[in-house]
Amino acid sequence: MKKITCLLIFVLISIHYLFSQHDSMYVFTSIPEAMKSPSEVYKLDLSHKKLKQFPVEVFQMPNLKVLILKRNKIESVPSEIGLLFNLEVLDLSANRIAVVPSEMGKLRNLKQLIMNRNYISILPDEIGNLVNLELLDLWSNEIDILPASISNLKGNLKLLDMRAIVMNDAKQQAISELLPNTKILFSKSCLCQ
Repeated sequence: MKKITCLLIFVLISIHYLFSQHDSMYVFTSIPEAMKSPSEVYKLDLSHKKLKQFPVEVFQMPNLKVLILKRNKIESVPSEIGLLFNLEVLDLSANRIAVVPSEMGKLRNLKQLIMNRNYISILPDEIGNLVNLELLDLWSNEIDILPASISNLKGNLKLLDMRAIVMNDAKQQAISELLPNTKILFSKSCLCQ
């Protein structure tokens, strides 16, 4: 009887855990839906919504861990981005972003920063504060040099994607030296200056 009772308790706890995990993994796909219970939003995917501005409503979502804004028409990221200190994944790919605000460096829990296919030409020095970053995806931007502070990421950064960015061997070598333990994806170097 004790074994059956213990087994039943174990099953009930497992079911409770499974459902509580499911709730935290629910993906909200619209701002109106998410704003009904902003403290319960852990993952927000607003891909392909034709957004022209960064959705400021996300700053009312204190538990947000994953924010996906890919394939929109967003031109800038507000400095308030630094308020999303629980964020672990930020996907801003395929937008029209040219400037990365220095406040992005406050996202200390960030593990994945995906900003490919934008118009970014420079990263702020504060990018070196993202010491938990494991993936930095910058392919197809205008960047050809990284700040020296990027070397602060060498402990955890596993992958840096810089494909489709035109740069010569010397610039590629300089970046590789800043991140000796990171897999860096480059396109073929050019004979340019």
